Amino acid sequence: MYKRLLPFFYLILFFAVTAPAQDKTSIPSMRRIFHDEIDQTQKKILALDGKDDKVWAPTQNAGFNLQLTHTVVEEIDDIQKQIEADTTLDNENKMKFLRGLNDVLIKYVSGFKNRIFTPNQFPVAVKAYKEAVVLERSGQSIFPVVRKNDAEIGWLLVESYAFQKNSGMKDSRDQLILKDIRRRPDKMMSILTDHPDVSFADSIIKSIAYRNQEELYNYAQSPNGLGKRISEVDDSLVHAISRLAKIKTGRQYFPFLDLIYHGKITTGEIDEIKDEPVKYYKLLVKTEIDYADRRRHGDTPLVMRTLTNWLARKASEGFVKPINDLHEENNPAVRFKVLDQLTAEELYFLPVLTDNEIYTSSYIGIYNKMVQKMNTSSTDTLLMNVKFDHFKKFIRMAANYNTLDDFLSKMDQANAQVLMTAFVNGLERTGDLEDAVDVADSYASISDPAIHNLLLAQVKSNLNKASTPGGRRIYNILNTIFLSKDSSSNAGMFDALGIPPVYFMPNKMLQDTGGRIVVQQFFYGDKGGIADFNSFLNHYKSANWKITPSKEWVTVTSTKGTPVVIYSNRPLETTEDLDAKAQANLIDWLEENNIDPTVVIHRGHSYYANATIQQLAPSAKVVFLGSCGGFHILDSVLNICPQAHIIASKQIGSSTVNEPLLNLITETLRLGKDLNWPQLWKQLGNGVLKKNEYFNDYIAP
Repeated sequence: MYKRLLPFFYLILFFAVTAPAQDKTSIPSMRRIFHDEIDQTQKKILALDGKDDKVWAPTQNAGFNLQLTHTVVEEIDDIQKQIEADTTLDNENKMKFLRGLNDVLIKYVSGFKNRIFTPNQFPVAVKAYKEAVVLERSGQSIFPVVRKNDAEIGWLLVESYAFQKNSGMKDSRDQLILKDIRRRPDKMMSILTDHPDVSFADSIIKSIAYRNQEELYNYAQSPNGLGKRISEVDDSLVHAISRLAKIKTGRQYFPFLDLIYHGKITTGEIDEIKDEPVKYYKLLVKTEIDYADRRRHGDTPLVMRTLTNWLARKASEGFVKPINDLHEENNPAVRFKVLDQLTAEELYFLPVLTDNEIYTSSYIGIYNKMVQKMNTSSTDTLLMNVKFDHFKKFIRMAANYNTLDDFLSKMDQANAQVLMTAFVNGLERTGDLEDAVDVADSYASISDPAIHNLLLAQVKSNLNKASTPGGRRIYNILNTIFLSKDSSSNAGMFDALGIPPVYFMPNKMLQDTGGRIVVQQFFYGDKGGIADFNSFLNHYKSANWKITPSKEWVTVTSTKGTPVVIYSNRPLETTEDLDAKAQANLIDWLEENNIDPTVVIHRGHSYYANATIQQLAPSAKVVFLGSCGGFHILDSVLNICPQAHIIASKQIGSSTVNEPLLNLITETLRLGKDLNWPQLWKQLGNGVLKKNEYFNDYIAP
């Protein structure tokens, strides 16, 4: 019955739309213009569904489409008629309400096209306009209408010509800005930048001051209206932040905001040392330790992260980078002279806050200097003196750089066990995953079986006792990762977490559907690249491998064991981009033949590394960056291959390391064995690379 009646309703609407809305002959020509504009806008709304007819049907609901069409045609016409028929309105007010109505309709059309408005909001907008007109006529504020409707509807009203002189205009605009802030709280200050004079600005500024001092500082620096508004807020913390933001070198004072705010230090005292790098670093360390102690007791100092970031910056600029730059200096007294003025506690923060850039030799030198400068023979005293700040990262680095056994041996054995137990405790309470990552990263580097067993037992205990979903997830992941170090537990790693094993790469995971492992190698046509390429070919001239040459690349295929195929472009003349063309042509050929490399090797200087990464096959599961400093561009690789195991050097990439390491990898794969990274590193470190100074800077996956 409903469907049979639809054509009838559409017929009625057709005549309603085509019939003249009202007799306009008696309407003055000035007002008639507004009526004509409204009529044209009605037609535009009807056409928003893409059909040039007399019905607006933007939804799949035929009944609702009829209601919408009625609103567009009948209700809008009725509003026009009511305005004209109202004898209490003079010509000026009639024009005002007609123009205001068309403003609402025009802005709705624009917003609908930009997906700001939905069809459902059109009847609401028309109703809101009629309610606002009633209030405007009686001299009342339109604020109640704005407040109860969506922000989009409210903006239609406050931007309509009809209400520009309404007494509630400022309150209405403020209300809409507040609605926007509630909808996008992360953009709070950005919104205030455009509207610094809203009535509630001071409240928001105060709330930001106690929640995100860094953000408020950034906005307080601006010489715009919001910066001025911030400086005028009557609040001691806001005032302190604003005052620092107006100082040209305010960033140097800002890490000490908490001390300044609580009257524990003055800007004058900071002035005395801010231009002396060592003294400034010492003050940063002192403050960091103070903040760490307060955090342990449940306090939350202001700008803690900012302070730590500045401490890391100064540790790098003033100490670690100069030491790294002197890596070829053989005299430790010369290379590490910059550390002479620092205490053991001040030395402690250098490696833990620069772990992504410190060289192995730099770390060892700093560690030795730190132990030497301790005022006690018990190393746990050092951790107590720094209030155990970043101690999980310190333990992780000590494990990775093989100094953990030495550090633990210099304290009472019972204390060492307590320390390592604390190392894996409380990971769910930190608010981020950094500590958990440090624990996972260190496990493979710990050689002492007793410590291994202690950590695994404690992780299992914490898993059983975990009372929150987050805690259970963290300890379940760690338990699975720790167990995966035993190759017999490898299968459970993927089943439990859906990711490849962490400590080794199974041979099977590198094979294609035909059981073949495909390796792609990038060479570049400079002198070193040519030498490395020739050395590479010489190694594979054996009964276990077959070399097939072609114009732009060579193919090396295993003849025994697991099928391994190595595709290597020739290092053709780089000045003419012939090496780049060879690489591109090889990639095209691999793609045409549906060959997906799972091992990709970069053989070239660091300035070629980005070219290799840009051509990196997403199928790669092991990526070898043989250039200098490859460790510092891991993110670029992970953006393409998120689960890849990456081998790279923090410092110098050397063919004396690359060749033995790559030869061992390919031979291990040919023999059908898994790439067990801890075992491979141990085998190389105790064997052919035992005396190779560059190997220490190579980081296993």
